[in-house]
Amino acid sequence: MRFEPIVLIPVYDHEDAVGGVVQRVLALGLRCLLVDDGSHAACAATLDGLAQRPNIHLLRLPQNRGKGGAMRAGLREAARLGATHALQIDADGQHDTGDIPAFIADARRAPDAVICGVPRYDASVPRARLYGRYLTHVWVWINTLSLQLRDTMCGFRVYPLASTLALLDEEHLGRRMDFDTEILVRLYWRGVRVIERETRVTYPQDGVSHFSVWRDNLYISLMHARLFLGMLRRAPRLLARRLRGHRNWV
Repeated sequence: MRFEPIVLIPVYDHEDAVGGVVQRVLALGLRCLLVDDGSHAACAATLDGLAQRPNIHLLRLPQNRGKGGAMRAGLREAARLGATHALQIDADGQHDTGDIPAFIADARRAPDAVICGVPRYDASVPRARLYGRYLTHVWVWINTLSLQLRDTMCGFRVYPLASTLALLDEEHLGRRMDFDTEILVRLYWRGVRVIERETRVTYPQDGVSHFSVWRDNLYISLMHARLFLGMLRRAPRLLARRLRGHRNWV
């Protein structure tokens, strides 16, 4: 099976951090796709400069679509560029690029699976963000009828493009911070295997966050409601899958 990964980085006004992330990706010998999600002039200029380097592709969205919108466009562009897998990583430097080879190796061994990061936080993590994630974890366990997905909010993961684009062609997914969780749950519903790998996550002291407490929490709440209704329709199949897995384990 052909295996051609590309590193996909959605970017919105991270001009101070994205250059270092890209430099570390290129040092690993990987191609990089930057998705400019309607950034302002300073960041747009930084991305234009980065795009002059070999193995860097730039997709520019004229208006900000949110993280989910940028990822949808980036996943399709990655496939157009000939990639079979897209490794998503954030532009703000919070993810450990040193773990990229391990994520890629996992994807090569299991090319039909999603390789999903499980954060291992240090003392820099904001307590409010940390506690807020637990509510999403509980809803995900309810909506999958399983404890298998430990963290669906980490933006460090590898997507197999064939199954991911098939989902995007058939389902309407959230366009903002709700995207990471919703796409993982829906891929799980479709029987796509999820392999988790722990990874260090650091919140830079001078980092720029575009998470809106009121707006994004509203979108996330609506996403959980949609998924709950979808789970009710799928409950017999999800329970049967869980029973089969238990029998195989025994």
